[in-house]
Amino acid sequence: MADPTALGEQAKRNGAHANGDGGARDAALGSLGAAARAGTRTFGRASGGLLGAGRRLAGEALGAAARQAQRALTADLDDRDPDYIRENLPLSWLLATLWYRAEVRNMGNVPEQGPVLLVGNHTGGNMSPEVIVLPLAFSTYFGVERPFYQLAHNLVLASPAGPFLRRYGAMAASHEHAEEALRAGAAVLVFPGGDWEVHRPSWERNKVDLAGRRGFIKLALKANVPVVPVVTIGGQETALFLSRGAWLAKLTGADRYLRLKVLPISLSLPWILNVGDLLGHLPLPAKITIEVGRPIDLHEQFGPDPDVDEVYDHLTGLMQDTLDGLAAERRFPVIG
Repeated sequence: MADPTALGEQAKRNGAHANGDGGARDAALGSLGAAARAGTRTFGRASGGLLGAGRRLAGEALGAAARQAQRALTADLDDRDPDYIRENLPLSWLLATLWYRAEVRNMGNVPEQGPVLLVGNHTGGNMSPEVIVLPLAFSTYFGVERPFYQLAHNLVLASPAGPFLRRYGAMAASHEHAEEALRAGAAVLVFPGGDWEVHRPSWERNKVDLAGRRGFIKLALKANVPVVPVVTIGGQETALFLSRGAWLAKLTGADRYLRLKVLPISLSLPWILNVGDLLGHLPLPAKITIEVGRPIDLHEQFGPDPDVDEVYDHLTGLMQDTLDGLAAERRFPVIG
């Protein structure tokens, strides 16, 4: 039989050993907790550092893209190359005719000579058909020596088609560039709706939306040149345009770094889901019809001091009526 006293001593020793193990476990757990807290702080700092680095890299990338785009957006009237146009006009017009079945009506409404401001609605995203078709038709009708410039928004000039379009007279949209070309006696085509109109959803394809921009009227009055409305239909059928993506431009900082108010979203070839359209897209072969309206002498029609709002309402009303007429002729999207 075991000695009770010995058993008691053994129990004390076991208890002391157990308490020692418990203290060691507590100490170990405390060390693990401290390590975990330290790791959390380190991870937090690392995550913050990574996020900060990511933002810095994104900013640098956008900044570099902005600088590259800015270089592409400088205007030089000499970039228009009549010899290049002359050499490529037959083939370019043939391709435009085959792909878009392009039809330009009433080009004779444009005054035969002198500066004139053509004002058009804008369609088709960054691969805007009228930016290609109208210069071809103008040069075919009036000859390549008559200077003709088109003011295009930044996304178009930054696209793969930008260098080609510049040789046909495309320039970055600004009042300074337009005034320079008009002073040189050129015909100038402007799209007041710009990127806001050209990236409108496809279900708004039959709507003229110049976004309330009236600067072109002041430009025409200042330069004392006639205004010729130009209306295009079919471009918004060359892809399925889903959204202008104004919210996306703000979210990514493109509005701040690239001065882009939209970052459009569309379904188009070959990308399927196309965000930004920065690389352009393969447009569907939708039939493009362009109708040129009669010239408007603003002072003659609206008096010596025209009301800009009245002129804007009159001109957009004429353009919308023309677009409604063109839309009534179409039977099916793309097919025309």
